[in-house]
Amino acid sequence: TFNVPSCVIPTDCPGTQSEQAGKSSSCEGCPNQKLCASGATKAADPAIAEIGEKLSTVKHKILVLSGKGGVGKSTFSAHLAHALASDATKEVALLDVDICGPSIPRIMGLEGEQVHQSGSGWSPVYVDDNLAVMSIGFLLSSPDDAVIWRGPKKNGMIKQFLRDVDWGELDYLVVDTPPGTSDEHLSIVQYLSSTHVDGAVIITTPQEVSLQDVRKEIRFCQKVKLPIIGVVENMSGFVCPKCQNTSQIFPPTTGGAEQMCADLNLPLLGKVPLDPRIARSCDEGRSFLAEVPDSPATQIYLDIVKSKNLIKHTSYFVFI
Repeated sequence: TFNVPSCVIPTDCPGTQSEQAGKSSSCEGCPNQKLCASGATKAADPAIAEIGEKLSTVKHKILVLSGKGGVGKSTFSAHLAHALASDATKEVALLDVDICGPSIPRIMGLEGEQVHQSGSGWSPVYVDDNLAVMSIGFLLSSPDDAVIWRGPKKNGMIKQFLRDVDWGELDYLVVDTPPGTSDEHLSIVQYLSSTHVDGAVIITTPQEVSLQDVRKEIRFCQKVKLPIIGVVENMSGFVCPKCQNTSQIFPPTTGGAEQMCADLNLPLLGKVPLDPRIARSCDEGRSFLAEVPDSPATQIYLDIVKSKNLIKHTSYFVFI
């Protein structure tokens, strides 16, 4: 794939797919001018059609995104997958495309598991009979191994996950992504362009330092025409496990996700409070929803899954 770092993109860049690519006056001085002018950037990657065919048996695809790191994307992705798979009649898969920081194997209790090759491709690792997981973490010899890759190699791995994994027939594919708006995000959107994607769930925390990066992620979705299902505010207050009182740990100084959603006309799917038992469940590789069903956070998770905004993007959602 062809990606130009944003720091060197000309202000009036016509775009790599444009007829004026590499020929416009604004292209002068761009290090990729010759490549764009040659027409090489307009060539479609044959893998896009192959992935479209491979994923034609997946009914619903949901991306979990955020411009900010540490806001709980993987935690939300894992619990969304657990909630969906609680209906034994539904087939669910969770794909981790955080190449450099794969935490899904730990959160799902699969650390140390390995991927096996079959005649139909890579076999994902199963948490339950109807919940499959794939992550680069399964391909590392140790969870402490660092993945030190540049963009093209990351893109190649994401392509393999989508094209070469034997997903089978799925009701839901949940994709957990790293923070930002860079290689992995461009790749997943590009490779899924020939198949229907229900949309993205955007994760944030209440403070402005998170919201300002999340707004960038929203702009990214708008630019690449990725539908936004809604926003989840994570770590929205601390719920004491003993007295159930809520305290604001990260004050929403600019109104939090609620104000941002009002400003940008986006649905707010819910506000998930902090609960130390969520972190403990993730470290131990257990489903928080099953372990602590009486937590206020569990109820909010289930309310998000049942929300009309999610339902309108998918034909059905399951409830625990």
